[in-house]
Amino acid sequence: MKQFRLAVILCCIAAAIGLGVLVSIKGPPPKAPKAEGALQIGGDFKLVDQDGKPVDQRMLKGKWSAVFFGFTYCPDICPTTLQTLGTAVDQLGPKGKDLQIILISVDPERDTPPTLKAYLASPGFPKGIIGLTGTPDQVKGAVKAYRAYFEKDGTGDAYLVNHTSLIYLMNPKGEFSRVLTYGLSPDENARQILDAMKVGS
Repeated sequence: MKQFRLAVILCCIAAAIGLGVLVSIKGPPPKAPKAEGALQIGGDFKLVDQDGKPVDQRMLKGKWSAVFFGFTYCPDICPTTLQTLGTAVDQLGPKGKDLQIILISVDPERDTPPTLKAYLASPGFPKGIIGLTGTPDQVKGAVKAYRAYFEKDGTGDAYLVNHTSLIYLMNPKGEFSRVLTYGLSPDENARQILDAMKVGS
């Protein structure tokens, strides 16, 4: 049932951006939906970063941002995404300084700012990653703004969290540009980010 619900949500996102998830892999970058009544991705949020500093959607202004949802106890998707994005940033060359990587935790019960800070300091992850967390309601608000998904799976201290694996690429105006799907190579991620930067420049 959980797999079915996740599939439905991802299908809705793909439809809302004109099948952009598929088109962006081989063709021109999908435009952010702007038509009246269109499904908007991104918006207001209030969270705190790994240093405990309050932040909101204004942190997206002035830089390209790769935003994704995950948690520090994630066994596979999250560390793989961080490592892949780190390699992709290296391949961007000088443009790499124009991109910030943002992990929004979907596990606010365990992912306190100190926990996020220690996790993101891992030598296997790229430097400069921003980790965000907050109260359960604040996290739900951010997830809703991005039309993402998460659901606690299990009980006790060893529970996991099912969550959206998409990466949301936001332009320097804080607007949605495109999604980068989980499983793309660092080369393909870098190519799509550079393509988006060219279109948005």
